[in-house]
Amino acid sequence: MATETTGDKFLRTVRTYVLRAGRMTDAQKHAYEEHAKQWCIPFTHESLDFHGIFFNDAPVVIEIGFGMGQATALIARDNPSINYIGIEVHRAGVGRLLSEIERMGLSNLRIIEYDALEALETMIPDNAVSAFHIFFPDPWPKKKHHKRRLVQRPRTDLFTRKLVSGGYMYMVTDWEPYAEHALEELTATGGLTNRYAGYAPHQPWRPETRFEQKGLQAQHGIYELMFTKTLEE
Repeated sequence: MATETTGDKFLRTVRTYVLRAGRMTDAQKHAYEEHAKQWCIPFTHESLDFHGIFFNDAPVVIEIGFGMGQATALIARDNPSINYIGIEVHRAGVGRLLSEIERMGLSNLRIIEYDALEALETMIPDNAVSAFHIFFPDPWPKKKHHKRRLVQRPRTDLFTRKLVSGGYMYMVTDWEPYAEHALEELTATGGLTNRYAGYAPHQPWRPETRFEQKGLQAQHGIYELMFTKTLEE
């Protein structure tokens, strides 16, 4: 069982997700079996060579916890000059996104099916990521579970270390207490600066997700945060 610790050990031992036994559809199973070898990056303890993966030097954006991946695929389709890596632990979502990659003919999107924090620590070089997208992460509403929230220190220190100078971290949630907590934690993270005075306006290039639609139907507010890594002089 994971225990709460501090520093890097905290990043490794307190999980930000729970693996739930979810049923894959036949289409998701087929997509996974047919395309995982081509579009999924296996977990490794060595730093990735982005040029060797995408065969270009375009900026790399990482999305953590893409769910079913519909928004991920649309963003990649609409921005062919940017490379994207989606990280997700739930295989049904991986299968769904693989089918979208094939359907849309995307060459600028890859998937890591693994714990995001471990992947960032071991696979992603420092000062290499142009942006992190974190859309509707689990809010872990019970106080005893707050330590599992993804967007908090020292995890935000890890994200900052991986960003290029001028890169950004973009989080969206429909859970106001989590938004308030994340705003405090990001503001307290050295090397990050809020692009806006408080919450960010909706970014028009971000598609509305199915989860977001459910939140709006439940009359939840949508809270967006965008912080930039301070430019190095």
